[in-house]
Amino acid sequence: MQTLVLASSSPYRRMLLDKLELPYQHASPDIDESPKPAEQPAALVKRLAIEKAQAIATQFDSAIIIGSDQVAVCDDVILGKPGTATKAHEQLKLLSGKRVTFLTGLAVINTQHQTIDAIVEPFNVQFRTLSEQQIENYVAKEQPLNCAGSFKSEGLGIALFEKLEGDDPNSLIGLPLIQLTKILLTQGIDVLSTK
Repeated sequence: MQTLVLASSSPYRRMLLDKLELPYQHASPDIDESPKPAEQPAALVKRLAIEKAQAIATQFDSAIIIGSDQVAVCDDVILGKPGTATKAHEQLKLLSGKRVTFLTGLAVINTQHQTIDAIVEPFNVQFRTLSEQQIENYVAKEQPLNCAGSFKSEGLGIALFEKLEGDDPNSLIGLPLIQLTKILLTQGIDVLSTK
């Protein structure tokens, strides 16, 4: 089997890829993640997923490189990672009572065959109407400062939602495993057939 490499420094993406029980390496891509002028959210995450994978692909002759990127979109505004508790509070106040679409870009590069498979996986979240105190308590408890949309759905963040809609709940955390296993199968890696 070719070397499998996750082009990410995210512990959440590693946690998700661990579910597939495949041996892999991980490396942190160093790319500029700024959107281009007038770039639409889906185009942004697809481009960044590809660029992350390409940044790592140069280091391997025979590997399958996985890149991923995610943004949250609410009222046509892209919400990135807040970085501070104040910004997380502001984001959650904005999201309170609203429907938010999370777009996750996934790119898989086969360096041996020089192929790229890339998709964008949407996932919709309906937020509960949240009080200032609920938001403050949540941000203080979970510190979701490096998460798009200021929450961790795999933790206490699940209490922020009324409803989740999408094909793959893993995409909400940052790596659409259903699509990834389909792409890996086309690359000769059957997750259910590996020992």
